[in-house]
Amino acid sequence: MAQPKYITDIDKLTNIPAEERAKLKRITDKFVFRVNDYYLGLIDWNDPHDPIRKLVIPNEGELLEYGRWDASDEDTNYVVPGCQHKYKTTALLIVSEVCGAYCRYCFRKRLFRNDVKEAVTDVEPGLAYISAHPEINNVLLTGGDSLILGTPKLRSILLRLRDIDHVKIIRLGSKIPVFNPMRIYEDEALLATIREVSSPDKRVYVMAHVNHPREITEEAVRAFAALHDAGAVVVNQTPILKGINDDPEVLGELLDRLSWAGVTPYYFFVNRPVAGNRDFVLPLAEVYSIVEKAKARTSGLGKRVRLSMSHTSGKIEILAIEGGKAYLKYHQSRDNRYGRFMVLDCPDDAAWFDDLPGNEKYWRKPIKKRIVSSP
Repeated sequence: MAQPKYITDIDKLTNIPAEERAKLKRITDKFVFRVNDYYLGLIDWNDPHDPIRKLVIPNEGELLEYGRWDASDEDTNYVVPGCQHKYKTTALLIVSEVCGAYCRYCFRKRLFRNDVKEAVTDVEPGLAYISAHPEINNVLLTGGDSLILGTPKLRSILLRLRDIDHVKIIRLGSKIPVFNPMRIYEDEALLATIREVSSPDKRVYVMAHVNHPREITEEAVRAFAALHDAGAVVVNQTPILKGINDDPEVLGELLDRLSWAGVTPYYFFVNRPVAGNRDFVLPLAEVYSIVEKAKARTSGLGKRVRLSMSHTSGKIEILAIEGGKAYLKYHQSRDNRYGRFMVLDCPDDAAWFDDLPGNEKYWRKPIKKRIVSSP
């Protein structure tokens, strides 16, 4: 199948009426718009509420006053330009500010703006930092989208990381397996590189971003298979998004189809309170209920998924919400409070950890290191 054509001008989408496109121009003037004709082909243009459409087509709610640009205070995690080190064993390299798809809910929506610079073309400071810190045994290449990088550039970074003996796992954060699967299964150089750097004791993981079961096409399954054959392990993470996958039947189907394709359901996330994301937000109690009903529809393989909030203080797993109480624990912790159990009141409208009365007893605001500037 031919590589898809990318579209960055909303006026080129003639399936959207001209009057509506004119309204959406206000959003694309502020936030980047980028799709391709393959992914557009998954949209039912006769359905104004089509979930695939909502994932990539701008909506006027993006201009509403809501949240913060950096809801998880990532700017406090930078140790050198382009490299974050929040949890002891994991480092993040922000290698791209470009995505194949600019998902409208993205928690790094600040990167869609022209006045923000977090990715770096020179990864040497990050690689030097990782090399000097033997506690770091896994590195996530993210952004943006790590697989939007050209194969020679990506290969160079992967080989450099493989030269660092204590880095056992390399993770590639990407939506490309379902947004442009041909980029994977038609790129023999990419697959050969993964074969070279993914071994039985030092794996490459692809952290896929599949939000809806309709994204799992024949082409996507072929991309998953190509990654598996090259020695990569593929897992999936998605936020629970209002109007997109906030239905137990849809979410249950997603868990099943991922498992059938050999993709591990890894995380369900609570949508972060990021500027421009108001239309995708759901109350915590509703998110928990949807997830539990979805898990009831699938096998134990699908039930491996964890429901979590990626908060400033760590990844907070939602164990249960019942009787007006939220039962939580730190799955990851900035302050080394792994496994700490919390019981907090959960108001009906609470949509984030900070909305739970008494949350402030369990964490402290980090101090900005001033390595990178935020908007």
